[in-house]
Amino acid sequence: MAISLRNVLPKSIFWRAFLIIILPIVVMQMMVAWFFFNAHWARVTSSLSDSVAADVAVATQLFRQDPTQANAKVLDTLLRPDMELSVVLRAGDVLPTANRNSFFSNLDKTLRRSLTEAVDVPFWFDTTRYPNHIDIRVQVDQGVLRFVAARERVFAPTGFVFIFWLITATVVLSIISILFIRRQSDPIRELADAAAAFGKGQDISGFKPRGATEVRMAGQSFLKMRRRIGRHLEQRTLMLAGVSHDLRTPLTRLKLQLAMQDDTEDTRAARRDVDEMDAMLTGYLDFARGMGEEKPTSVNLIEFIDSAVKGRQVTVEPFDGQEISIRPVMLRRCLENLINNARKYADVCVLSVVERNAFLFIIVDDDGPGIPEAQRHAVFKAFQRLDEARNQNVEGVGLGLSIAQDIAQLHGGSISLSDSSLGGLRATLRLPL
Repeated sequence: MAISLRNVLPKSIFWRAFLIIILPIVVMQMMVAWFFFNAHWARVTSSLSDSVAADVAVATQLFRQDPTQANAKVLDTLLRPDMELSVVLRAGDVLPTANRNSFFSNLDKTLRRSLTEAVDVPFWFDTTRYPNHIDIRVQVDQGVLRFVAARERVFAPTGFVFIFWLITATVVLSIISILFIRRQSDPIRELADAAAAFGKGQDISGFKPRGATEVRMAGQSFLKMRRRIGRHLEQRTLMLAGVSHDLRTPLTRLKLQLAMQDDTEDTRAARRDVDEMDAMLTGYLDFARGMGEEKPTSVNLIEFIDSAVKGRQVTVEPFDGQEISIRPVMLRRCLENLINNARKYADVCVLSVVERNAFLFIIVDDDGPGIPEAQRHAVFKAFQRLDEARNQNVEGVGLGLSIAQDIAQLHGGSISLSDSSLGGLRATLRLPL
C-alpha cells in the first residue's frame, strides 16, 4: 500500500502543499453536503412533497364526489390563489406512458413515494418539462385531472442555492490556495535552479533569496557557500598558476644543462624526467588558466565532437546533434584526455553519445587491458599512476583523468569507469542538459 501511495502522490512541493490544503477543504465540503442533503434537505423536500400529494388527493376526492367540468373549475378557483395548485379536467384523456426523469433522481423518488401513499388511483407526473412548475396527472373515470403545482411547493429550492455556494466557495478557496502556495514554492524552485546553475558553472548573480524566513536563510547560506567555494577555486587556481610559472625558470635551466651533457643512458633518463615535469606543469597551468577565463557558450554537439576527435584514430558512432551550453575549450580538453588515455593502452577506440533523462552521456570504449574495479576510484587522484599492465611503459604524469574529472564537475557532471563491451575500459562523461 505504501509503495502505491508513493507512486500516486505528487512529487513537487507545490502540488503536495496544494493537496494538503485542498484535500481537507474537499472532505469538509463533502461531509457538509452529505449532512445537509440527508439530514435537512431530504426531510424538507419529503415534507413538501407530502403536502402537495395530500392536496392532490383531497382535490381528487372532492372531484369524484361531483365529477363534472363545473366542479373542476370550482376546485381550480379554490386551490390556485392560496395553494398555487391549478386543476383542469381533460375529459376522455388518458395518462402518458413515457416518463422523463429529473437530473436529481431523488426528487422524483420522493414525489412518487408521496403520491403513491396519498392517491389511490393511477397517476403520472413530470418534473422536467417546465422550469418553475410540476405537472401531475391523475386518472379518473371522466378522463384525466391535470394538476400544475409551483416547483417550490414540491422541492426545497435552498438545496440548489446551497450547492451553488458550496461549489463557489470551493473554487474561490482553491484559487486563493494556488496563489498562496505558488508564492511560497517559487522561491524554493528559484533556489533549486540557482544551485543547479551553479553546479554547471553558470552565472547566478541575479539570484536573490526571497520568500519565507526559512527559505531566505537557505538562500543566504547557499550564497555564502558559493562565495567560499569561489574563493577556494580562485586560491587554488592562483596557487597552481603561480607554482607552475615559478618552476618554469629552474626547469628551463635543467633542460639547458642536460642538453649540454653527453648523450648517456643517465642523461636520457634525466631528460625524460624533466619532460614529464614540464608536461605536468603545462597541464596544470593550462587547466588553471581555463578555470579562470572561459565562460559557458552554446555549441553544436556534432561539431564539438568532430573537433575533439579530429586527427585521432577514434570511431564515432552516429548520433543526433543539438545545441548545448558548455565551456568548449575546457570540455574539449576533458574529452581529449579520455580519448588519449584510451588510445595509449588500446588499438580500438569507439566514441558514442546518448541522451537520457535530461543528461548527455559521452561514452569512450576501448579494447585495452582495462583497470581492476577496486582501483578505478584511484585513477582520478592527481599524480596517480597504477602499476598494472595499463600503465606499463607508457608516458604520463597521472593528471589526465584528474583534470578531466575536475572539468566534468565544473559543468555539473561526472566521469565514471566501467567494463567496456569491447573488452577494455569504458569511460562515461555525464553532463546535464
